[in-house]
Amino acid sequence: MNNKPRVLKAFENLDVEIQEQIKLAYPYGFKEHLIKFVNKDGEYQSGLPFETEDRYYLVKMTVAEAKELIADDDDYDDEGNLRDDIRDEYEDKYDGEDDDFE
Repeated sequence: MNNKPRVLKAFENLDVEIQEQIKLAYPYGFKEHLIKFVNKDGEYQSGLPFETEDRYYLVKMTVAEAKELIADDDDYDDEGNLRDDIRDEYEDKYDGEDDDFE
């Protein structure tokens, strides 16, 4: 059983460091990795799972939002893939942390 604190937030409300680590974990975009869940009000939502050493994140986003995030982010190329130079920069910065999602 996972006893880590759980964090439910929108991507844009996460610390930049967490956003960068999520990009490393999902270098080919987010939409294929979204899961559905029921929120505290009993409503269905979708989100992107991401786990660090000390927290479990569920990043709230719809398929449309996932596509828009990638399309609007200069870290991704026109095909929706994390640019090699950005990947190298983030890998150096985070020293291969959170490789379990690749």
